[in-house]
Amino acid sequence: MKNLSQKIVRLLEKKKLKISIAESCTGGLLSSTITQISGSSKVFTIGFVTYSNQSKINTLKIPKKTIKKHGSVSYETCLAMVENLSKISKTNISISITGIAGPKGGTKKKPVGLVFIGIKKGNKTLVKKHLFKNKNRSSIQKGSVNKALNLILSVLK
Repeated sequence: MKNLSQKIVRLLEKKKLKISIAESCTGGLLSSTITQISGSSKVFTIGFVTYSNQSKINTLKIPKKTIKKHGSVSYETCLAMVENLSKISKTNISISITGIAGPKGGTKKKPVGLVFIGIKKGNKTLVKKHLFKNKNRSSIQKGSVNKALNLILSVLK
């Protein structure tokens, strides 16, 4: 993950781009992974850990009805997270992560390991759905960060 983060920080720097992050189930791990790279202060603007629904509503201005209708772990919430983060941060690239890291909290419809990752660069937005088979909390969090880093890299190239 460190190599990926280094690549991302260098590319962001080279292209003079700024990044912001809103994460839930990863609890700050993505922000931490990027900020452990020397020079990241030139490209990393802000990171939110919006773990509760209330923080998603208050900080990221996610409409209550979106969370009520679709749940905090959904395509719609992830999309609203990344769109609103982009408006708040005014960065070139914004990333959002929401999911169920377990070991509890899953349902048949939304099992442990379900994670949505959103990315917005300019006027292009993409939300990807992932289902991690390994139900270990740490594996799901690290796997989510890895997927997010690869997603960032793909939009930078």
